[in-house]
Amino acid sequence: MADDIQGAARADFCRFLAACYYEPDPSFVEEGLFDSMAGVASHVDGVLEEASVRLGEAFAADRPEDLLVDYTRLFLGPVDAPARPYGCVWLGTGSTLMQDSTLAVLSLYEEAGFDLSEDFRDLPDHVAAELEFLYLLLHRENGPPPGADEARRLKARFLDEHLGRWADPFTEAVETHARTRFYRELAVLTRRFLAAETGRT
Repeated sequence: MADDIQGAARADFCRFLAACYYEPDPSFVEEGLFDSMAGVASHVDGVLEEASVRLGEAFAADRPEDLLVDYTRLFLGPVDAPARPYGCVWLGTGSTLMQDSTLAVLSLYEEAGFDLSEDFRDLPDHVAAELEFLYLLLHRENGPPPGADEARRLKARFLDEHLGRWADPFTEAVETHARTRFYRELAVLTRRFLAAETGRT
């Protein structure tokens, strides 16, 4: 039972973490995003729980306009964004989007029956999309066999070939270049969570 609770908590944490990579919005607080993260993290790892609390405190302490400027500067540009949130930027050659790695992760999504939401207007290898895919795999991994076994196999492959390969350089770039405490805390939290998941494969 404890393993089931922890597995479900890991999946939910991943889903909440993905939400943090969307444009910062007051709804993060209004909908209890950071409280929810800390709540599920308490079933996974005390350090993750403490880091989730710090993330919420940082979001509250940073001015909304500063968060939006930092989000735009880090991830969007307008030129030379230091932490572009696409797997192909970190796995491919050059800075062109929609490289072979993008198509490869899209193929993995299709293999797992994962459909990107119609209102998702970014590339399939965006960090939020890859975290949402990991959430799906973690959710299925916590279910009954044979689906759980297949999810475990796909998760290992996904982390080995995609997100697990580019998460470190990406989060290091976010941590190095962020001007707000929120994005520095988010980078550290993301790296810790993904390192733990990679260690479980």
